[in-house]
Order: sequence, then C-alpha cells, then structure tokens
Amino acid sequence: MHRRPNAGVVMKRATSGAATTGVVLTETELLGRVRADRAVGRTFALANGCFDVLHVGHVRYLAGSAAEADRLIVAVNDDASVATLKGPGRPLQTAADRAELIAALRMVDYVVVFPDVTVGRLLIALEPEAHCKGTDYTVETVPERDVVCAYGGRTVIVGDRKDHSTRDVVARIRAGRDA
Repeated sequence: MHRRPNAGVVMKRATSGAATTGVVLTETELLGRVRADRAVGRTFALANGCFDVLHVGHVRYLAGSAAEADRLIVAVNDDASVATLKGPGRPLQTAADRAELIAALRMVDYVVVFPDVTVGRLLIALEPEAHCKGTDYTVETVPERDVVCAYGGRTVIVGDRKDHSTRDVVARIRAGRDA
C-alpha cells in the first residue's frame, strides 16, 4: 500500500471558506488540479459511486481507496445517473449534497459530480494510477477494467465485505417508521 503524505491536510472550500479536507470541483477544475499535482510527482486513485446515504461501507471503501495513491478523487454520480442506476425514488439526496458529504471526509482530496452511468469517460480524461472498486466486484467484473488497462493503470478492489448498502439502510429506516 502507498502511504499518503497529505493525509490530514486541510483545504479550504472555495465557495464557503469553511475548512474541509476535500474540495468539490468541476471536471475542468479537476483536470487542472490533477495536472498540477502530477507535475510535482503525486499519484491518484479514483473511486466512484452514488453515495446516496453515506454508511460505514462507503467510509471503508474510500479509506481503502485513499491508501492506493497520494491523492484520492471521488466521482459522484449526478441525480439522473443515480435514478437510472438505482430506480424510482432515488436519489434521496441531491448530487450537490452527496458531493459535499464526501468532500468532508478526511481521506478525500477531490470530488467531482459526473453525469455518466459508468466512470469510463473520466478515467480516460484523468488516467488515475488506481481505479478502486468495492468488494461487490472482482477485478475481472469491473466494467471499466479494459479502459484502465488501456492507459496502464491498475484496477484495485478495496473495502470490507459487502455487508452494507444504502438499500438496506433505507429499508431499516422505513421499517422503523412503519412499526
């Protein structure tokens, strides 16, 4: 595993001035940050997902992802792509809120909201050294594996067993409400 020299570094969010550990960027802004960081030798891991209701499985997935490089980029699906992937009634929170929550986690450096169902386009644009997926995948079943291999990156499976899901959290909340 790669030791992150920037762990615990606090950055300022441009929009609010509030101290956070990560920052939400547009794709264009993110490309600029990646170029600048690469110019000084930093490496990147990219994790992605919907992150509709943040739970411990997400935190463990992101912690494992952060250990793979100097900087962690988290790509958060926009509202339309979450609805496509997860179905009616989702997302429960807006993309802006989900991105802000993810950016508040200390292991996260950069967050970007993206409109695609898969993260392949961003992988091609950013070429992170590691593309990290959770344990509900194997390296062979990651949809973007061929994209990552084509530019010379690694596909890495991180996090704990898939014992946590937003669907289960929502079901437990609804069961409590209906009881």
